[in-house]
Amino acid sequence: MHSELWQYLDFIGVAVFATTGGLVAARLRQDFIAFLFFCSLTGIGGGTLRDTLLDVPVFWVENESYLYVCLTVSIAMWFFAHKVEGWGRPLRWLDAIGMASYSVMGAAKAISLNDSAAVAVLMGVATATFGGILRDIIAGQPSALLQREIYLAAAFAGAITYTVLLLTTGESNLAVALGFAMAMALRGGAIAWDWYLPSYVPPKNKDQD
Repeated sequence: MHSELWQYLDFIGVAVFATTGGLVAARLRQDFIAFLFFCSLTGIGGGTLRDTLLDVPVFWVENESYLYVCLTVSIAMWFFAHKVEGWGRPLRWLDAIGMASYSVMGAAKAISLNDSAAVAVLMGVATATFGGILRDIIAGQPSALLQREIYLAAAFAGAITYTVLLLTTGESNLAVALGFAMAMALRGGAIAWDWYLPSYVPPKNKDQD
């Protein structure tokens, strides 16, 4: 849980998700305070839900460095959001990186508290998706969760890959790397090639035949 790789992944996840919040604020032509709000809400929202559900001190209250990360990203996006937009579909790819990171981080936090594997996986999914959900709801834009392409399933795959590998091998760095890679691969495939899981189709009513 406290490996150097995990710590880097933690800060990267916050920064990347905060960047997506800054992009949304830029598209809405908001002022700097709104930039700070969107960056912070998106960057630390998922982790805040995780720690609240796990009944532990919220991570950014214990370590204010996370707030400085959000502030730094807010300033950077205020000046350079138009540059990031020029990369082409940056919001979806950055959101994918943040989601993949958080799917591992949420599971890791639960395991460090000796919670069960099932709880760890659910915390990974919640941490990976909640910040983006809040961002989209407040911005009034369609949530990625409501799209047909793979999103929740990618977070689930990342969290379960990390959890299973850690509990079976005890290799934290390997579990982090492969959990992130699994989530990123699935979400990346959805973005690049429109991967999706089969949708629910109600059975036919025989009376209509």
